[in-house]
Amino acid sequence: MRVIRFTLLLALAAAMVGCDDEAKPSAVSSNGIPSDPALAQIYTNSCQLCHANPAANAPLTGDRQAWAPRIQQGTDTLLDHAINGYNGMPPMGQCVECSQEQFLQLIGFMADQPLPQ
Repeated sequence: MRVIRFTLLLALAAAMVGCDDEAKPSAVSSNGIPSDPALAQIYTNSCQLCHANPAANAPLTGDRQAWAPRIQQGTDTLLDHAINGYNGMPPMGQCVECSQEQFLQLIGFMADQPLPQ
């Protein structure tokens, strides 16, 4: 019985390590997908695997802070990286049928801010 209590206490302590006095909202909604059905399907099939997975090291959907330096590089650079690939991102972001407009809309959605088209 003591072993179980000790294990539970350890688990609780480990869970509280990330806690602090000020609660921070999550940057990503686990159900967050574009409202446009066509974009939602593209996001789900091509973007979500990496941009909703912290282990992928891609900027997470809705994380404005992570997207800010990328947005500052400008639309041309964002499109170039989406189309030609960049670091771990595959060319076309696994969406061979995406148009430039769709890429911009998806990037804007993931960055949580509209981009000029």
